[in-house]
Amino acid sequence: MSFGQQEVPSAVDVAIVGGGIVGISSAYALARAGARVCVFEKGVLAGEQSSRNWGWVRTLDRDPAEVALAMRANQLWADIQARADAGFRRTGILYLQENGRDAAQHQRWLDTARAYGPDATLLDRGQVLRYLPDSPRRWSGALFSAADGVAEPGMATQAIAGLARSHGAMVLEHCAVRGLDMAAGRVAGVVTERGPVRAQAVLLAGGAWSRLFCGNSGVEFPQLKVRGSVLRTQPFDAPLVAAVNAKNFTCRKRADGGYTVSQFGASMADVVPDSFRLMGKFMRAWLANNAFVKVRFGKRFFEELAIPRRFELDRVSPFERHRVLDPAASPRAIKMAWRRLTEAFPVFHGARIGRAWGGYIDVTPDALPVMSPVDGIPGFFLASGFSGHGFGIGPASGELMADLILGRTPRVDIRPFRFSRFAAGDGQGNEDIATEPAG
Repeated sequence: MSFGQQEVPSAVDVAIVGGGIVGISSAYALARAGARVCVFEKGVLAGEQSSRNWGWVRTLDRDPAEVALAMRANQLWADIQARADAGFRRTGILYLQENGRDAAQHQRWLDTARAYGPDATLLDRGQVLRYLPDSPRRWSGALFSAADGVAEPGMATQAIAGLARSHGAMVLEHCAVRGLDMAAGRVAGVVTERGPVRAQAVLLAGGAWSRLFCGNSGVEFPQLKVRGSVLRTQPFDAPLVAAVNAKNFTCRKRADGGYTVSQFGASMADVVPDSFRLMGKFMRAWLANNAFVKVRFGKRFFEELAIPRRFELDRVSPFERHRVLDPAASPRAIKMAWRRLTEAFPVFHGARIGRAWGGYIDVTPDALPVMSPVDGIPGFFLASGFSGHGFGIGPASGELMADLILGRTPRVDIRPFRFSRFAAGDGQGNEDIATEPAG
């Protein structure tokens, strides 16, 4: 019997909505702590962004609020890899420089992040060239971490799900959660397409679907979707092992012998009805990042306009009508990424593109995720809005959510991730809207 056909439990301690890297990592941490947990996935595990990102596991150049979380994630990735094959390798990551301005920017990040103790340093030109193929671009140095690396998005969530199951977690595919079951003003469980399930706590880790789910429960979560485009090459032997951020494109070696490639500036924000509803919260971020995110008006506006914002839980929900977001890659973005790669590293003229794909990244106004209880609904927790940063910190995010749900003290400062920061009068903090699916 497949896991997608398992009988739905009548009651659990924690119900998790969403079978991506964060939901599954939370299930693993909770199950290890002895909680009865079930993950409900409307489609298949890692069917959306958790299998479509770049696969980076990085501490480098993260928002200071995420650095400690990223460092803990690096430890957890190594532990996971020792137990199941998630494709995790410490390949090193390079953020390349071409001038003194780049170096100064990286030095500022180092100065800010130094309090957390990341394994990061600045390389000079001679040092960085040892890691790179021949290039006509005049790389002057790099921000480098030998401890950072990559994991394989197509493998990682499945590997962690296997570990979660080994500790007693249930994982149900093709079982959508329609909404929260409430009693006496608090969460009593969830209503699934196969019936109700009682739960003491519910964690929503729904990625790009989280705003719709929250809205139907009367919770205003400011989140939009941005479409990223990525390509991979066929297996190719090139003298490049470290993952590289080359300023206007990225490249990293895959476990299958090919390379995953994308470009900065390839992300596209479709204008949808929520674009207007959330304009006040996102406007400053859009203006600050218009070189990285292109705005487009098209059929997606009318597709989302047709989705009801409120719906009854005893009827087929939008989560069942459209189980997977599967946008096409932007041909222009793929062409540009390939051109930038081959111009910077001519050795790749000998490689061939294997395939390209798109994915929707869930973004917040300040590009930081929400990982916290949801104010006003006791027993409801949210982990979403990772803004392209979620894969790499996924295991640590799952551990953090387990701590919050179980009432334990988290290892990292959770204040930057509180849901309440979007309330009127609360400071917004960071204005970056980091929408590249780096991990």
